[in-house]
Order: sequence, then C-alpha cells, then structure tokens
Amino acid sequence: MSIYRTTIQALARLLPQDCTVCGQGSGGRLLCPACEADLPHLAGPLCPVCALPAPEGAACGACQASPPHFDASIAAFRYAFPVEHLVQELKYRHRLPLAGWLAEALMGRVAAAGVDCLIPLPLSAQRMRERGFNQAQEIARPLAHRLGLPLVSDACARVRDGAPQASLPWKERQANIRHAFECRLDLTGKAIAVVDDVMTTGATLNEFARTLKRHGAARIENWVVARTLPN
Repeated sequence: MSIYRTTIQALARLLPQDCTVCGQGSGGRLLCPACEADLPHLAGPLCPVCALPAPEGAACGACQASPPHFDASIAAFRYAFPVEHLVQELKYRHRLPLAGWLAEALMGRVAAAGVDCLIPLPLSAQRMRERGFNQAQEIARPLAHRLGLPLVSDACARVRDGAPQASLPWKERQANIRHAFECRLDLTGKAIAVVDDVMTTGATLNEFARTLKRHGAARIENWVVARTLPN
C-alpha cells in the first residue's frame, strides 16, 4: 500500500470528508464511488506517439507526417469532467492531496522498465510565484517513489514565459513556446519520462522534448494525467 493511501486512510478515520466533485459523503475518500465510476478513462485504440485516437493503435497520420521530438505518450484520462475539475482544484485551489490521487490513477498506465528518470515539466518563475508549487512535480514525486526511479526536478527550467498556451489557437502554440526551456544535464543515451497534468496540442511537451534531446536524451515518453481530444 502506498504512503499516500495509508495517509489518506488514517486521516479519513479522524476527519471524514466529502467527495471533491459532488460534495456527497465519501467515507474519507477524495471521490465517492459514483464519481469514480464516471471518470473518463482514455480508451484505445490510440496513437502510441501522441495518445490521440488512431485506427488499430498505429501511429497517426500527423505523427507520421511530422514526427514530434517525443517518442511516446501515455495518459490515464480524457480531459473531461470530472478530471478537468480535479486538475483545476489542484492547480488553482491548492488541493495538493489530489496530486497523489492523480499519480495513483496514472500509475496503472505506466511502467518503469527502460526509463532512467522522471522529469516534471518545468513551470516558469512567474507561474511558480503565482501558484507556489509545480503541479507536475507534485504528481511526479509519488510516481518516482512508487516506481523506484530518480526524480530530476532542478536541472531543467522554463526560461521564457509567453502568452498562456490555453489562450492561443492551436496553430500558434508551437511558435509561442519556442526556445522556452533550458537544461543543465548531460542526458546522453538516457530514456526520460516527462510528467505533466494535461496534454492539449502537445506543443509545450514537444518543445521540452526537443530541449532534452539536444542534451543527448535517446528517448522521451510523456506521462500525463489527461489528454485533450480534438472536437
């Protein structure tokens, strides 16, 4: 049993809580059984590179025509209610226990085999000042502990903070994020799992993967809690 679950169960005996989503009694769990049953699990077949729906689970046309710098993407959920609500509660209302819950949900989709370390997607200094924490790092920490993998969180940085990606049309996001990251590690031959909360267009993760590969990384996997699907 994970430290996270043990702690939550101990607190539940002392402080019964309500479901984070619907507010009904949940017996100390973050989600009640009904809301857990409504979780939008990401089901295949999916492109192994970008985690979007793809016939027979083969690389999609977009990834074949213009291969991204990352090699694979794994997501636990579609970015839809109630996962959208849970991510926003973590990021904007500082509900940090949700980071452990989201990590547990992702745990069943990923494997440590062949991965050398985890790197959370960096936040800019401005975002860190505003938020006080990096949600990707909070999700990555229990993942690294459970999988027995090193967590590298201080050797990469986001050095340029353009307009918020969510405010831009999909086609403008790649230009907005260009040259936004730096890395101070020699990653020659390493297989890296990059951890983040949500993958939308993949532009930010692609730019970060480009930076890591410029420093020698041999393989980049994106481990994300949720994947936004195009309309």
